[in-house]
Amino acid sequence: MEYKKVIFSGMQPSGFLTLGNYLGALKNWVKLQNEYDSYFCVVDMHAITVPKEPKDLRRNTLELLANYIASGINPDEVTLFIQSHVSAHAELGWVLNCITYNGELSRMTQFKDKSKKQESNAITAGLFTYPVLMAADILLYQADLVPVGEDQRQHLEITRDIAARFNNRYSDTFKIPDPFIAKEGAKIMSLQDPTSKMSKSDSNENSFILIKDDPDTVIRKFKRAVTDSIGVVSYNDEQPGVKNLINIYSKISGKTPDEIVSAYDGKGYAQFKEDVAEAVINELKPIQEKIDYLLKNKDYLEKIYLAGAQKAEIAARKTLRKVYKKIGFIPK
Repeated sequence: MEYKKVIFSGMQPSGFLTLGNYLGALKNWVKLQNEYDSYFCVVDMHAITVPKEPKDLRRNTLELLANYIASGINPDEVTLFIQSHVSAHAELGWVLNCITYNGELSRMTQFKDKSKKQESNAITAGLFTYPVLMAADILLYQADLVPVGEDQRQHLEITRDIAARFNNRYSDTFKIPDPFIAKEGAKIMSLQDPTSKMSKSDSNENSFILIKDDPDTVIRKFKRAVTDSIGVVSYNDEQPGVKNLINIYSKISGKTPDEIVSAYDGKGYAQFKEDVAEAVINELKPIQEKIDYLLKNKDYLEKIYLAGAQKAEIAARKTLRKVYKKIGFIPK
């Protein structure tokens, strides 16, 4: 049987995804799932590094799982599971904590950014050691590749450092994972501030499109999308708002930015925004219908996440047994 490289990725369960999550990550995962031995995870353990309402976390976890499947992730082709259902993540996380240095964790940009938003006496150890748990997630499955955006690249670098340190100290145990950067890697930016990434934590709800947004909401948000006074559909950094809309249209339609620019030669922004909104509505409609169906059939979702956890457990335990033996734990 031909060896397939292993790929691992996951998202935190914070409810319905944005168009940015879908176009920037999930749509790429769907393309990768047949080519690689793919592990896709709902990382609910990462979610509790900041306080969460338990009922919201449970609901958001199922919603994210439904988002994955409705977007085209095939549970029969990939290992699809919930992080907390495989205890090896926490177990390996502790071992890796014990070989990770305080200094390298304190340099993590995301920790610095998130800590600024909290009272200094409310910052948890979990938020500080978050990159170590992320390293455990990846290294457990001997991942060759990890799809990452620019904001997570630093976390993958520390994963590589931790893996190399363990291998040097205890002999080869972990594969050193490489980043997988999608070729069509343009980020989806905020509709109100096209210099910032689209995020649903933005205080202005017109900044982002949610996968669950109805057609009227999508049209309204695109009509209000920030452009400029130039009035020409052109793909360049001087027109970041227009460039962002072209990237969205390109990822959905499969047309190149140049083809889109040619199609709107001599036309204003109003028609262009309307067409982008229409393309987004048509892309999201079948996904929304599938999400609704899945959330009404929780027994089906349960079968998927239980089967996925069983499959993930086999690979994870194999790695953890090696690790425990090498560091000197007596096998049970």
